[in-house]
Amino acid sequence: MSAYNSILQGLNEALAYADDQDVKAHAHHIQVPTVNVAAIRGQTGLSQAQFAKSIGVAKGTLLNWEHGRRQPTGPAQVLLAMLEKNPSLVSDLLSA
Repeated sequence: MSAYNSILQGLNEALAYADDQDVKAHAHHIQVPTVNVAAIRGQTGLSQAQFAKSIGVAKGTLLNWEHGRRQPTGPAQVLLAMLEKNPSLVSDLLSA
């Protein structure tokens, strides 16, 4: 099957799935846990400014997360969940 036909088939399956039609496609639902940003930052031993810079967000964004005014989503939520399990992850990767 060509790449074009494979992509077209996938798109058609996605449309059918969205219309609640019976398709052979499998939906994977991944639950990313909510995170306590302040506690995770505390585990790293970094200041707010250092931590924000290390994960590529503005310090104001970090403050909003830590004070509960906003919640991290998408890639930031995944990265923070990973840091919760391995607080030195970013520094280990960036120091190489």
